[in-house]
Amino acid sequence: MVHSTDIYVPLELHQSPFNVGLPIQLDSFSQEEVQQLAQRYGLNWIDGEEARQLMAMVGGHPALVHLALYHLGRKEITLSQLLETAPTASGIYFHHLQRHWATLQKQPELAQAFDTVLNASEAVPLDPILTYKLSSMGLIKLSGSQAIAGCELYRRFFTKKEQQHLIYTAYSL
Repeated sequence: MVHSTDIYVPLELHQSPFNVGLPIQLDSFSQEEVQQLAQRYGLNWIDGEEARQLMAMVGGHPALVHLALYHLGRKEITLSQLLETAPTASGIYFHHLQRHWATLQKQPELAQAFDTVLNASEAVPLDPILTYKLSSMGLIKLSGSQAIAGCELYRRFFTKKEQQHLIYTAYSL
């Protein structure tokens, strides 16, 4: 038998009542950790150069590293092909990047803040709420209280996407 009562505790509209655990922040992998993971995927990365190249593109982002190592371990793609196609529609990260693009298109103030980060040559301060959202999405990293692009993959894809969007908008007018 199951019995339920009405909830008389006031609930926050923007907070799930199912958030009952402790949030755990998964930090970026180091180059050594990427090297160790590559070996576990059966990749013969001896000198660390391949791990360095992958880190230069995805910055140790755990999900992006895992996806790369999965495809590389299955011999579906070479590292040079992966790096060349990473920020494109034919790359393994395309669906991940498109989801972020769609989110940014729905929230122009978030897109503008991210564009500010992408076009800056050094860390920039942002509105704290926008910083939190972009950081939660993994699109930026924090250097103190200032924001930098999360990785080179994001910088390349979103800079190119923004240029394409501006061209499309100009032709539409």
